[in-house]
Amino acid sequence: MHVIELSFDGNPDRLAARPAHREYLAALHAEGVVVASGPFPDDSGALLIFDVDRARADQIIAEDGYYRAPGVTVVSVREWSPIFGRALDK
Repeated sequence: MHVIELSFDGNPDRLAARPAHREYLAALHAEGVVVASGPFPDDSGALLIFDVDRARADQIIAEDGYYRAPGVTVVSVREWSPIFGRALDK
């Protein structure tokens, strides 16, 4: 699994890219790729959890223009090894 952390700087221009981003994430969720995603309550950024290897995480970032939208910064892309969680209880 990989976790992508985003930071938002308050630039409202990112909001124009958000509907397509959410549609793309919904399709990936339907495929079982997105485990969870969403913004922080203070709208300072977001956390996205993907059940993919690093190459696929990089591909997702490259294919989705939201990650390059004004006001959006990819803070980190990290491998994550969860031990517990509903997504693991299959």
